[in-house]
Amino acid sequence: MKTDKLEELFRNLDGDFDLETPELGHQKRFFNKLNSINTNPIVHAPKRKSNTLLLSIAASLLICFGLFIFLQNRTDVNDLASVSAELSQTQHFFTTAITAELNKIKAQRNPDNEILISDALKQLELLEKNYERLKVDLKESGNDQRVIYAMISNFQSRIDILENVLTSIENLRELKKSEQNKMTI
Repeated sequence: MKTDKLEELFRNLDGDFDLETPELGHQKRFFNKLNSINTNPIVHAPKRKSNTLLLSIAASLLICFGLFIFLQNRTDVNDLASVSAELSQTQHFFTTAITAELNKIKAQRNPDNEILISDALKQLELLEKNYERLKVDLKESGNDQRVIYAMISNFQSRIDILENVLTSIENLRELKKSEQNKMTI
């Protein structure tokens, strides 16, 4: 059976270990010798008082204060999906339609229609800000029907803007083609 190499190593080193303890005052004599050799004496750093308790209390208070501020500023807002299942489907329909129309517009973006598209995106941004205010109003009003209708109208306005932009882009493209055809004739 093989013997463990580590055990074998310790058996070989048996008796070679220094097991004696230094005499009393050894450290002081050692530092005196070092100080006599070295021009810069070794100075023992004074022991600092442990302020960990004070620091941990301060850190805990800071965390509690931060959580308090965060929770105070957080406002829960509702949207159409939070009112009913039907309105959730309505919101999903509108957001899907808006996303699809935006993708169509972005695919047709070029220098000729850049101004038209950027203007439409600014209008959509204003409508989005208005919608965010309507979400807060919805929560504060307790799901008032007038706010719900305003939110649906906001979605419809966005789709109308996007459809108008697509129509304008198509008209611009046809106008440009007809001008090119006149020039070639």
